[in-house]
Amino acid sequence: QVQLVESGGGLVQAGGSLRLSCAASGSIFSFNRMGWYRQAPGKQREYVAFVTRAGSTNYAESVKGRFTISRDNAMNTLYLQMNSPKPEDTAVYYCNALPVLGAEYWGQGTQVTVSS
Repeated sequence: QVQLVESGGGLVQAGGSLRLSCAASGSIFSFNRMGWYRQAPGKQREYVAFVTRAGSTNYAESVKGRFTISRDNAMNTLYLQMNSPKPEDTAVYYCNALPVLGAEYWGQGTQVTVSS
């Protein structure tokens, strides 16, 4: 059983930058895919970005060109670099890990608030 713990959330001004981290209690090397999702008040959770074990990345159109996802297998940590955030990026951000077999893992979430 792997636990995921997000950190790095907080209040940031629009146009600033913020980096989220997701620390895993065990090795992340075997995870096929790791990603970030977010949920704004009154809305459904939505996909933000993912990175595969091979290092391929994919982004939601709404964050493409502004956010960068990366993983450090040696540190068992997933990152989300948020550049030029917008007020509409305000949400609770969740870390997700998809193993080869078995159920996916979720973190508890970290709040990101972008002020205009």
